[in-house]
Amino acid sequence: MLKNKKLFLLDIDGTICKGNQLIAGSASFLKNIKANGGQFVFITNNATKSIDDYMKFFQLLGISTDYTNFLTASYATIDYLKKHHADELIYVLGTRSFIRELNKNKIRVTTDCDDEGITCVVVSYDNQLTYEKLSDTCKLLSTKKVDYLATNPDYVCPIEFGFVPDCGSICEMLAHAVKRMPYFIGKPEPAMVELALQRNNYRKEETLIVGDRLYTDILCGYHAGVETVLVLSGEATEAEAKAYKHQPDYIMSSVSKLHEEWLKSIS
Repeated sequence: MLKNKKLFLLDIDGTICKGNQLIAGSASFLKNIKANGGQFVFITNNATKSIDDYMKFFQLLGISTDYTNFLTASYATIDYLKKHHADELIYVLGTRSFIRELNKNKIRVTTDCDDEGITCVVVSYDNQLTYEKLSDTCKLLSTKKVDYLATNPDYVCPIEFGFVPDCGSICEMLAHAVKRMPYFIGKPEPAMVELALQRNNYRKEETLIVGDRLYTDILCGYHAGVETVLVLSGEATEAEAKAYKHQPDYIMSSVSKLHEEWLKSIS
């Protein structure tokens, strides 16, 4: 039930923002979560920005955040690398911000495919993508015995004019050349949800996942045993939601509508 929800786990792209613009009603929703004693955490698969850069991004949009408000695919990837590739050399196809985040967390990173000792390739959503990066990644995956990871399986990222290719699409393109797909770390895997619950001391019954994608956000909720809201402001349509194997608990036009219904339930 909406009235029991205190912890809101929010996707960003297509849910709270489109590109560099807030979706209408997002700011007041976030403000009222705090005003009513709740907490919001962005659980985003978008690894183009570090948490520091996300905090600056939201500050420019007039929204105050701190580190407790973010659990990103970057963070989940760092956690995975520390557990499975500690002190090993990792080749990264990703943005400068993503690479800074890895370096900050003591991950040994290279962008030179000819470096000796590379044990793992990590691919991320990269809005600074070049053909040279793609070619170098193909060279590594074709000629060396390395593990292959990717931050998230999303095919597209919603922006102001529509959509652009996301990490999943980059990996599909690479697969045509190297005949191999990576292990995906972010949503729909439940790790970020479980960590958010631990950090914030809320029960699953008090938690709500809000997102615009069925195969990441909604499926993540199913895997984690947490109720979900699909918002129709991004990728998925209502018809697709109704046909989906793991249907969302709620379907709303946007976070503005969710905000309205939640306020009604707690008043």
